[in-house]
Amino acid sequence: MRIVLVGPPGAGKGTQAAFLAKNLDIPHISTGDLFRANISQGTELGLKAKAFMDAGDLVPDEVTIGMAKDRMEQPDAVNGFLLDGFPRNVAQAEALDAVLKAEGMELDAVLDLEVPEDEVVKRIAGRRICRKDSAHVFHVTYNAPKTEGVCDVCGGELYQRDDDSEETVRRRLEVYHTQTEPIIDYYRAQNLVVTISALGKVDEVTAKAMAALKK
Repeated sequence: MRIVLVGPPGAGKGTQAAFLAKNLDIPHISTGDLFRANISQGTELGLKAKAFMDAGDLVPDEVTIGMAKDRMEQPDAVNGFLLDGFPRNVAQAEALDAVLKAEGMELDAVLDLEVPEDEVVKRIAGRRICRKDSAHVFHVTYNAPKTEGVCDVCGGELYQRDDDSEETVRRRLEVYHTQTEPIIDYYRAQNLVVTISALGKVDEVTAKAMAALKK
């Protein structure tokens, strides 16, 4: 299957992408991984992306699209892939269609993870990270530490990242609504969109997604 995964920040796309890709036996292709791999390998596209990123500029669509095209042509993606974080806007969606058409391929589904905006804010703004080890992550509601502000694992101080503040989260949601959400209508016109609620436990959401995709 060839799937695009969409949803607002905080919808759990990365988590669901990993589980779905494993269940479907297809590679999980995320924009972040594409950038990191190309930059670390020193590819031409990676060097271009790094130059823009170092200058504090957005990486142009054509660079991102080129990376995605190269990745989708790898042997492990011959039977399908799951795209996470790409396409990010309608222009990228149109470019993806053109790339797939040129290769004689097409998308099978666009999985839309639906989460109420207040829940997104609650999920992200409630995160607390350990200063000693950023791998230790807690949540004031869903995974509260035994002692407020103290990491259960190493005793480090827990803090809220600037990116996780409610103000920043709401700005990210505005960007999502403006830039990314329109691709849902774009794909809905192609009868590709499958929408599920991303509320509930991780395995419950994965089960809902798998059932929806099978239909």
